[in-house]
Amino acid sequence: MRIAVDAAGGDFFPKNPVQGALDALKEREDLEILLIGPSETIQNELDQLSSYPKDRIQVVDAPDVIGMEESPSKAVKTKPNSSIVIGNTLQKKGECDAIVSAGNTGALLAASTVILGRLNGVLRPALTSVFPTVKGFRLLVDAGANLEVKPEILYQFGVMGKIYAENILQLENPRVGLLNVGEEEKKGTEVVQGAFQLLKELDNFVGNIEGRDILPCNADVFVCDGFVGNIALKFGESIADSLQEMIKSTLYQSDLEDEQKLMVAGIIRQALSPFDYQLVGGVPLLGVNGISFVGHGSSSSLAIKNMILASVRCVETSINVKIVSHLN
Repeated sequence: MRIAVDAAGGDFFPKNPVQGALDALKEREDLEILLIGPSETIQNELDQLSSYPKDRIQVVDAPDVIGMEESPSKAVKTKPNSSIVIGNTLQKKGECDAIVSAGNTGALLAASTVILGRLNGVLRPALTSVFPTVKGFRLLVDAGANLEVKPEILYQFGVMGKIYAENILQLENPRVGLLNVGEEEKKGTEVVQGAFQLLKELDNFVGNIEGRDILPCNADVFVCDGFVGNIALKFGESIADSLQEMIKSTLYQSDLEDEQKLMVAGIIRQALSPFDYQLVGGVPLLGVNGISFVGHGSSSSLAIKNMILASVRCVETSINVKIVSHLN
């Protein structure tokens, strides 16, 4: 299996993408990596290492670099020799099985949608997000790719999310909930009410859920448009750091002994560890005719490694074949 890694993406390229790729190779002997980006920069990074499996690493030159603040659509059109465009093109040609990137999210979404195209029957690809809950990681769909949707699109988000949760998160018969402003069937906009009626077809649709139902895990797949989903995602990402800061301030004003404070702080860090994005690495764009993963711009090498391994699982479980079979 061959995975294309955007070695020119993220805040810490090429160091973190290169190290993450090498760490993934250690865990999968059947894996090969294409490191895509400015070849001289990548090779200089590799040359600093004492050893690495040269027979399983290929450097692909992509001299154009898409910055994190660039317009996604413009960058894809004007920078055909960028790592994101070349990586997707190689996948389209069948020269790799997936692409992972910690670079410009919008550019990856645009390039993957245009170059790979949509799966048969898919109306709109959806960006997912793995969300921590009291029962472990669960799935949010859509996390920001589609700000305006139709009921049929939300229905497809539920179907694709359910398939991903079953096959990648390994949840048995995952529950699908529609994120709304209330639990009643007639709550929300016309679009959400229409989606409710369509989602009733799913075996394990639990109806409308509210924001307060996410962390207690009252569903396994949270369906919403990208506007709502992105706000929920960004709020969720702020929880761990904000709580730690608030608790730390209160803790160090307490009368506890220093040793007790350190013990409590350690317990709190452990309790909030599921919010660490590195454990997940990255999230897929479901619905494109290929495997395309995106991670945080600040992705560490651990996050890159986990994103690569998640993309491998998508390939191994034939996730796209299952999506097409359920939508057609």
